[in-house]
Amino acid sequence: MTALLPAILPVSLIICIGYLAGKTLKLDYQTLSHLAIYILVPALIASSLYRNTLSLQSAAGLIAGYLLTTLTLAVIVLLISRGLKLSPPVKMSLLATTLFGNVGNLGLPMVSFTLGAAGLERAIIYLISAAILMAGVGPALLNTSGLRAGLALTLKLPLFWAMLAGLLLQVSGLQLPFRLDEGIAMLGNAAIPIALVTLGMQLAQNPLQIGQYELMAASLRLLLAPLIALGIGTSLRLAPLDLQVLVLQSAMPTAVNTLIWVNEFGGEPARVARSIIGSTLLSLVTLPILLGLIPSIGP
Repeated sequence: MTALLPAILPVSLIICIGYLAGKTLKLDYQTLSHLAIYILVPALIASSLYRNTLSLQSAAGLIAGYLLTTLTLAVIVLLISRGLKLSPPVKMSLLATTLFGNVGNLGLPMVSFTLGAAGLERAIIYLISAAILMAGVGPALLNTSGLRAGLALTLKLPLFWAMLAGLLLQVSGLQLPFRLDEGIAMLGNAAIPIALVTLGMQLAQNPLQIGQYELMAASLRLLLAPLIALGIGTSLRLAPLDLQVLVLQSAMPTAVNTLIWVNEFGGEPARVARSIIGSTLLSLVTLPILLGLIPSIGP
């Protein structure tokens, strides 16, 4: 357990600071969340892709592993919903909380502290894939707006354009003048701590209620998803580090932004909020166990 503390304590400390800020200060966590989503995270993605040395084979393997894991989870959730005869709003809520993991706010710092810079490069590829899926397919999953509306929404997000700019600069080999890349990198470096503070504040502003539904939703996200990712990644014969990142990112709790999507497009916001809180708190138990197993995955 002592070996895991360097990975767990820095993340936990920042989340706790955010929690205390949410309890004692009159701060608007939505403002911080928008700052992270629309400015800091896009800067982190653009800077990371610009400097990324990840091979095309590794990137393709991670993307394939993520998509196959997500598809498998979606099928399982739909089968469970049919078996339990869940209403459409509850089914959509369970689908959202299972598919959309907190691979940005929590996943990036966890991978960074655990697997270093090389792991972070791979975690960002996973994050970009998840962001595109959430923005492009999420509205269609939660409502009848269709893929065209989802695509239009994706094109409005800075994440997409940051990804495109980073890829174009990386592929073209162009160098930004006047050390502008360092300025973008400095901005991106603020994304992880701000995101963790925001997560802590969000935890402080929501009551804790965990019932059978919340336990089921958390189990799908925290236990089943990494097991599926491990099986799929092994079948794809991913390199050890690629497989470790795929499994670790798949084990993250439900994304905080899931509540925004459900509010906008359909589902039960109160149920989703409880699932986010429940999975986040339970991940404090499951993630340390997984971190202890990560070194044995892949070699």
